[in-house]
Amino acid sequence: MKKVYILFLLLIAMNSYAQEQEPLEIALYPEGTPNALGNKTKDIPMLYYYPSAYEGVLKTAVVICPGGGYTHLAIEKEGFKMAQWFNSFGVSAIVLKYRLGGDGYKNPVPLQDVQQALRVVRSKAEEWHIATEKVGVMGFSAGGHLASTVATHWDLGDPLAKDQLQRLSCRPDFVILGYPVVTMEDDFTHKGSKKALLGDEPDADLVKKLSNETQINEKTPPAFIFHTYEDGAVPVQNSLQFYSAMVAAGVPGELHIYQKGGHGLGFGPESSSYFTWRETCSRWLENINMVDGAIE
Repeated sequence: MKKVYILFLLLIAMNSYAQEQEPLEIALYPEGTPNALGNKTKDIPMLYYYPSAYEGVLKTAVVICPGGGYTHLAIEKEGFKMAQWFNSFGVSAIVLKYRLGGDGYKNPVPLQDVQQALRVVRSKAEEWHIATEKVGVMGFSAGGHLASTVATHWDLGDPLAKDQLQRLSCRPDFVILGYPVVTMEDDFTHKGSKKALLGDEPDADLVKKLSNETQINEKTPPAFIFHTYEDGAVPVQNSLQFYSAMVAAGVPGELHIYQKGGHGLGFGPESSSYFTWRETCSRWLENINMVDGAIE
């Protein structure tokens, strides 16, 4: 009887844990989506909020941009699972379903969506127990391009804006890039992402503006970057060039290149050295005073 009771308690605990992992779904633009081409799911950007447990201390938060070549979103592998991992060491996570070039939303719409997401998170700081100076962004593949774009194309808000949200900063306090598309220059870009975001014949100035390795300056936030040497879809030079530009501008950060593994690995197989990026990343967040007591 005692064993049955203990099993019953364990099942309750497991069910409670599962329920806690259900995100809060929030429309990115509750007053109506600007530049919308329709009212279908693809036209309505969303936030999926995964809160970490509040223990009396304001939390770090991260906006997560899944990849998918600006044509679809790998939102489960590069979004929801990442959010749950961040929760495991006390970071609140917000997965962004942004609008896509493949659905007709060319630049600058995806950038506007991630800028809005960062402002929304800061506007919810009191309600969500978030430290406004500890709000970062993470992105994978094309989502890494979006994350690196907001890291290099941000503003501190317009103090005269009628919309209170637009008075808030959209600068991320830290950046995490997983096998990111960074450049739009033909030598090393992911051509599908470039076409989806910029169209068939983009202006040369726009290509340079969104080649984010060329946009880094001393005010760019610190970044943690990881990639594989064997990535056949997004060349490792994307990460190398971004990190090299960071060093040249005096921006701190870390770059980790793993020999084995292709593209779009997410967490990756446990048997690979690539799998260790999670622990390394959480330690980095601890080292830059974004989290306390990071774990694997």
